[in-house]
Amino acid sequence: MQELRGSLKDILVLDSGDLLFKKFRVPVPGNEVKTATEKAHLIVEAFNLMGYDALGIGDDDLSLGKDILLETSKKANFPFVSSNLFDEESGKPLFQTHFVKELNGLRIGIFSLLSPDFFNPTDPRKKGLTIKPPTEVAQNMVRELQPKTDFIILLSHLGYPRDVEFAQTVPGIHIILGSHTGINLANPPVIKNTILLQSPSKGMYVGRLDLSLISHESSFYNITTKQSLERNLNNIKKRIASANAPEAEKAQWRMTQEGFEKQLQQFKGKNEFSNTLLPLTEQMKDQPDVGKRVEAFKAKVPETAKPAPHK
Repeated sequence: MQELRGSLKDILVLDSGDLLFKKFRVPVPGNEVKTATEKAHLIVEAFNLMGYDALGIGDDDLSLGKDILLETSKKANFPFVSSNLFDEESGKPLFQTHFVKELNGLRIGIFSLLSPDFFNPTDPRKKGLTIKPPTEVAQNMVRELQPKTDFIILLSHLGYPRDVEFAQTVPGIHIILGSHTGINLANPPVIKNTILLQSPSKGMYVGRLDLSLISHESSFYNITTKQSLERNLNNIKKRIASANAPEAEKAQWRMTQEGFEKQLQQFKGKNEFSNTLLPLTEQMKDQPDVGKRVEAFKAKVPETAKPAPHK
């Protein structure tokens, strides 16, 4: 899950998939389908209370097939989004392909992509579905969204290597909120003016991105980088002011100072961001309504005992 905050406290709460079901390596046993479905409905109810804005579809969200995922989506007060997932029979998109949300006058376009590479040819999860090529769909989405938006976000379920590739080859995407790989990007890279976000898997962290939009240009920098340069610049200035250092050494430090000042000058007029990964721990208090629903589910569906090991 990623929380995006603007400078005026406007918030978007987004997720890039693998939210609803655990990873099933084999087809789900019939006696587990009902419980898994009810658990997915509970998750959606919880995120309704949390004020989710959108969910991108991941491969594990299809663990019980398209029909149950469609049924689950009806429980949500927020859109399920997938730009390249289509019903095989009708040829229509399975969910919304994109949507635009306005926050404090800023029009934000959001779309989502799922990688077909996460499915083998006989994978039952994609039964009745067509997954269109992500690159072609992304280019079409950007072309469609650019005239009517100020900012474009991709909810990517492509994996981190493909996220990097997209940042390099598909211009016009301001943020790629990635998933599936589940890596820790505490200091997100900026590649060709695209910010790449990703947080560890299994719901262990929530990512919070704070944006300060200073100009209409699509260039960004990580405020952590600026702060590090400023600290280094202050340290160099203190060294130069030292009466004990030889003049030749001070001359080297002055060159270093000029280098830091030039780097800091490049940030002027650019949009800045900061990113925080917050660990979700057992010490955190449950939201009361969510806690009640979880306890009711546990009482209704006791945890299945683990099978005894084979001898």
